[in-house]
Amino acid sequence: MSQKQRILIIDDHPLFREGLKTIIGQNPKYEIVGEAGTGQNGLQMVKELKPDLVLLDMALPDIKGIVLIGDILKVSSKIRVMVVSMHSKIDYIVKSFQSGAMGYLIKDSAVDKLLEGIEYVLKGHYFMDTSVSHKVINKLIGLPEKQIAVTGSTYDLLTAREQEVMVLLAEGLSTSRIADKLFISPKTVENHRHNIMRKLDLHSIVELTRYAAKLGLIDIDLWKE
Repeated sequence: MSQKQRILIIDDHPLFREGLKTIIGQNPKYEIVGEAGTGQNGLQMVKELKPDLVLLDMALPDIKGIVLIGDILKVSSKIRVMVVSMHSKIDYIVKSFQSGAMGYLIKDSAVDKLLEGIEYVLKGHYFMDTSVSHKVINKLIGLPEKQIAVTGSTYDLLTAREQEVMVLLAEGLSTSRIADKLFISPKTVENHRHNIMRKLDLHSIVELTRYAAKLGLIDIDLWKE
């Protein structure tokens, strides 16, 4: 019998990790060797376990996913990284692949696409929800940094979680809906909202939405004059 391929999950949502483990458990070729809720713990487990594949959330409480991808590949270039994120904007996708990820899956698609994505990535192929070809991915990897919309020192002041909450606020989701989606309390959402507005010197959701649209984080049609 061939050896099982070893998978590590790094995601700060325990319920979502359980969901991933349930899906992966359907295929006897794969083995979950560990899980972590923070980037630091995840990186330590990568060093100790040397998994074949890391399933990585972009919005972790301590380390930005983009940074963590590079840190993981420094441990071993043989480790495959597949991002499993709620973000579907081109900026996140481009930056993930530029940093070394080989797969990008939207969380809402995990039930239907996770096993397919894992198989692709472990075989050394690029994978996205839309089955983007190697040619398109290579074009994305080659994009110069100046073509990536998410720039600016003020935006970089936000933590990964604040960036995640900011996008949902800009897309018009309510506090309770965001809380449910991110598995956090409404009070925590409000705290993030306050910090986002303070750091970006914004004073209303309309201003925040326009700011997000200007950076390319959301479709510009989501707000009107």
